[in-house]
Amino acid sequence: MCSLRSIKTHWSRKRKIHSLKSQEWHDSFDSEDGCLSNYGEAVVNKVRWGGIDPEIRAEVWPFLLGLYDLRSTAAERKEKKLSKREEYENLRNKCQSVRLLLSDERGDRGNLEEPLEFEKPTLKESQSPDNAVLVDSSEDAPLEDSQEIDKRSESCDGKGSQDNSDGISAVEQKTEDVSGVINSWQLESGSPALENFTTWQRIIRLDAVRMNAEWVPYSPTQANVSAEEAFKLARAASLEDDEHLEPCRQHHAARLVEILEAYSIYDPETGYCQGMSDLLSPFVALMDEDFEAFWCFTYFMRTARHNFRTDEVGIRKQLDKVSEILKIADSPLYNHLVKINSEDCTFVYRMVVVLLRRELSFEQTLCLWEVIWADWAALKMGFGVGKKPKRSRKKRAPPSNDLLLFTIAAAVHKKRKIIFERCRGMDDLLKECNAMAGHLDIWELLDDARELIRSVNSKTL
Repeated sequence: MCSLRSIKTHWSRKRKIHSLKSQEWHDSFDSEDGCLSNYGEAVVNKVRWGGIDPEIRAEVWPFLLGLYDLRSTAAERKEKKLSKREEYENLRNKCQSVRLLLSDERGDRGNLEEPLEFEKPTLKESQSPDNAVLVDSSEDAPLEDSQEIDKRSESCDGKGSQDNSDGISAVEQKTEDVSGVINSWQLESGSPALENFTTWQRIIRLDAVRMNAEWVPYSPTQANVSAEEAFKLARAASLEDDEHLEPCRQHHAARLVEILEAYSIYDPETGYCQGMSDLLSPFVALMDEDFEAFWCFTYFMRTARHNFRTDEVGIRKQLDKVSEILKIADSPLYNHLVKINSEDCTFVYRMVVVLLRRELSFEQTLCLWEVIWADWAALKMGFGVGKKPKRSRKKRAPPSNDLLLFTIAAAVHKKRKIIFERCRGMDDLLKECNAMAGHLDIWELLDDARELIRSVNSKTL
């Protein structure tokens, strides 16, 4: 089994800045209170332009996603870690209760007789969970401070939402703690919530056992899990049709099931939709503790959950944004799309829904996501915003909350010549987009995306 040190990041030879290394990361913390120097500005900027060394991704990601505030002390992070662990345990206990009820209805409790076992930390009181928050797409509205998010929760009811000037929905509701989320579930037989959970359970298990093994080189510990341990966790998670899986994949699938079940109860308005397992898998691969993988995934879903709304309002607004980028940056290309009735950019639907997960390799996906999160963190903290760039960096684009959409637009733009010559309708465009899988250079693509940001800004500001 290869180590994380041996994994090569998928950057082209054009890369000018090396990824954030372990020594740089650990040297960034103050020896007294454990705070990041300058609130992590150097770290965030390094990730924006060079990504993260695989060895320290699991440590850095919680900071980029906002699980741990960039301004927090070591003591504050320790307290939050204990709180989040307990909140996750409460959610898993709720899952266990629901599964027991469903088993009683079927008359077969199976492996659910014994309660799940957790390490119980000593806490006076649990903090409120960080329910999903949709990100404002505006360049002037960076991600909110994680301490503020801790005081609120949000729901996405699939009906309507308040829109900002750039068209990405953002709704806010009253604060609600974990017990409130749990108690809102009606456990009576035949209740809608119970029926929803039953459906989610079935789809989650189907998706979990279908997950491929791309993640294995990134998790030596999980890759070497024993057959006995994998079987035990699989039975606890009630996996089905998993006998063909090797122990590491069986273990990975079981963890996906337990975390996705917990998320469906944490955010019942979103529940579970196909594609969410693709987004969770990297977190499970990199993080050995389920509670930490769950919360990083949950913070990620603050931006991704609108991709899974049944009315597809969130997806439509993002597709419109991609269309707008192409219209401003390359009007001849946009006019051709209009001519072939494809200016709605539906042909990049899959790229938007799972954030290019299907078009990129596992490693490339990790690189893209962490660079995007670093842009979000830079905006949230005000790094590089309103500052005059240094001469050596005069061509660098500012951070953007829409870096993913600019990256997708850049991928389309790279096919510009082929689109003009061969594409006469949506089917042709879909064929070209599907052909991108495995043939994208992530650094070159990000470089092109930054260029599109500069181009659009120069024409609209």
